Amino acid sequence: MLRYELLLLTVPEITEDEARSLETQLDKLIKEAGGTTISFERWGKYRLAYPVRKNDYGIYFLMRFEVDSPQPILDNIRSIMAVKLNGLVMRHMVTALSPKQSLAYQRPPSLEETPSRDVDSFLKEHKMEGLLSSMKGSEKGKAAAPKLKESIEVEEEINHEKEGNNEDTESKDNS
Repeated sequence: MLRYELLLLTVPEITEDEARSLETQLDKLIKEAGGTTISFERWGKYRLAYPVRKNDYGIYFLMRFEVDSPQPILDNIRSIMAVKLNGLVMRHMVTALSPKQSLAYQRPPSLEETPSRDVDSFLKEHKMEGLLSSMKGSEKGKAAAPKLKESIEVEEEINHEKEGNNEDTESKDNS
């Protein structure tokens, strides 16, 4: 039997039901060709190097399978991706694997698995503490903002009073 892997890039909005349906359809296709499915794994959500169908993110799936005669199954996969699964699958790639090759692989953590960090720890970790002090300085600027607002309001009142005085002098000039 020959081993293959099918790497799928789906739209980022794919639901769990759609993912199960995708797995079921592909598994059925492989069984009809006399093959067996080794694994179907959801790798997760990743940021793409360039937009694909106007999406900056995508969800990857990896399916591995074995078949005796590869040509009919590869043609069927190509046609089902182009017609039936066109709305879900943005890209796909089928690769032949060596039967002697291990099925183990290492992938980077997806966006869903990456732990989130706060800004302070990130800046300290990358030796950017200078930015921390400048950010704290900007907080002082925020404290000065109400005073600035008050001075603008006072200036507007003065301008309004001047306009009122100008109107009074204009009305005296016209009479």
